[in-house]
Amino acid sequence: MDKASGYILALNCGSSSLKFSVFQAATLKCCLRGSVNHIGQTDSVLEVAGAEGGLIYSNKVRIADIASAVQLTVEWLKNYPEKHPVVAIGHRIVQGGPCHYEPEIIDDFLLTTLGQYIHLAPNHLPHEIAAIKLCRTAFPDITQVACFDTCFHKDMPDYARYYPLPVRLREEGLVRYGYHGLSYEYVSGRLTKTEKEIKGKKIIIAHLGSGASMAAIKDGKSVETTMGFSPMGGLMMGSRPGDLDPGAVLFLLTKMKMKVNEVENLFNKQSGLKALAGNSDVKKLIEEEAFEPLAREAVTMFCYQARKAIGSLATALGGIDILVFTGGIGENSPVIRKRICNELNFLGIRLSKKSNRKSLRNISSSKSKVKVMVIKTDEESMIALHTQNLLHVKSLTKH
Repeated sequence: MDKASGYILALNCGSSSLKFSVFQAATLKCCLRGSVNHIGQTDSVLEVAGAEGGLIYSNKVRIADIASAVQLTVEWLKNYPEKHPVVAIGHRIVQGGPCHYEPEIIDDFLLTTLGQYIHLAPNHLPHEIAAIKLCRTAFPDITQVACFDTCFHKDMPDYARYYPLPVRLREEGLVRYGYHGLSYEYVSGRLTKTEKEIKGKKIIIAHLGSGASMAAIKDGKSVETTMGFSPMGGLMMGSRPGDLDPGAVLFLLTKMKMKVNEVENLFNKQSGLKALAGNSDVKKLIEEEAFEPLAREAVTMFCYQARKAIGSLATALGGIDILVFTGGIGENSPVIRKRICNELNFLGIRLSKKSNRKSLRNISSSKSKVKVMVIKTDEESMIALHTQNLLHVKSLTKH
């Protein structure tokens, strides 16, 4: 890695969006941040911001899928007048199966292995694999690194990690993996740097976006999380249902005569907020609540499930000292935060109306026994850090 002049490209492929950032390899100073949102819809847009946060490029584009968004991003970077020679590429990889957790250099074996676990994250892994292959073509001599979302949860206690199923199934990989790990790792790191005393604190982080989950954290480690075997479980999400009675799956397969691929499509793309209200945009649903009963039902259910999850995780921790909201909805929707917290007074959670409305970092009331915070997540920073660390170690072992 030529740290003096090189840059790390961090790619974060979501289920319907792409985020990317470019960092100086030596200092990890961020030089560019970009995104392609609403992929597959008519209002897709590529936006890029500079080091100071100001928008330097915006263009409405018709993007059919994540792979096309990655291709567009690569072309934009190569044509951008201010050159940023890429010396390494880091990828957020949602799932690496039962044997791949720690950041890892991507080779043919790992790429093949990832293909074998698409069934664990069908909304994400195909896009991430396609992104890796596109980058191989665009940057044939550049090392790529996989940063797994499941890594943060890999040391959960056995009673939280395993299902009450025959042991032979866990040996086949049927365990609770947990997701959004890069986000939890970043937010935990921010808390460690900014809070005076974090050791021993009982922390719940709510990553709320089109994909949503929560994690219970103590001493910087995950002890419980809402997502389990796949990113479909846990909380209700934009187009995913969250936890279901296993009998509901059997009902769909037997009574409704649905095929496995139809059930998979239902759970990944036609459930959650979208199933109830026709779309998964929380901001739009809040605007429609006054005249659209299904929009009101969808938002109410989302907040109700979030409250239940906080109560459950507080039980797992034996209490709660800090509650953090992050993710697109968690960071940007005072209405959702208010509705989630309003009925959590019994846990000592009280919001400051003014601070919450302004989305300040600390949104707790002075009477709150629990510190309630809003922290903007930065998964790309974690990707860049892991990429830098891994390749630095590799370079040291060569000499």
